[in-house]
Amino acid sequence: MESATNEASRKRMKPDVGEKQEDHISNGTVMEEITEKEQSEAIIVGSEEMELNISHILEKIERFTQLVSELLESGKSMFKELSNDFEERLIMIHKEQMEKWQEEIKELRLIDASNEEATALLSNARFLLQNSFSES
Repeated sequence: MESATNEASRKRMKPDVGEKQEDHISNGTVMEEITEKEQSEAIIVGSEEMELNISHILEKIERFTQLVSELLESGKSMFKELSNDFEERLIMIHKEQMEKWQEEIKELRLIDASNEEATALLSNARFLLQNSFSES
């Protein structure tokens, strides 16, 4: 029973380095393992460097995204301010124009009233003149 337990635990345990080398030497793959190990180490080193580069790029992306977001918010705020200023100015221009035209209408009514008075005086004068010529 104990030997079965030892055998089961041996199967679960990783073979130690000595056993690996013996297996590989017997198979003639020692050189392949060293080359693979060097390549995997190079890949790991390259991967760390790549991860660092990727991390820098991701930081740049984050900063750029933040900048764009801030610019959008700033632009929205600026356009809203400009829109409000534009609206106020347009309303003021409209109001000034309406006042100007109201003043023109008032002047035209005064001129019309003055013309009506002048016409009435002239009509009276004509009537008087016609009457004086017809009596004479």
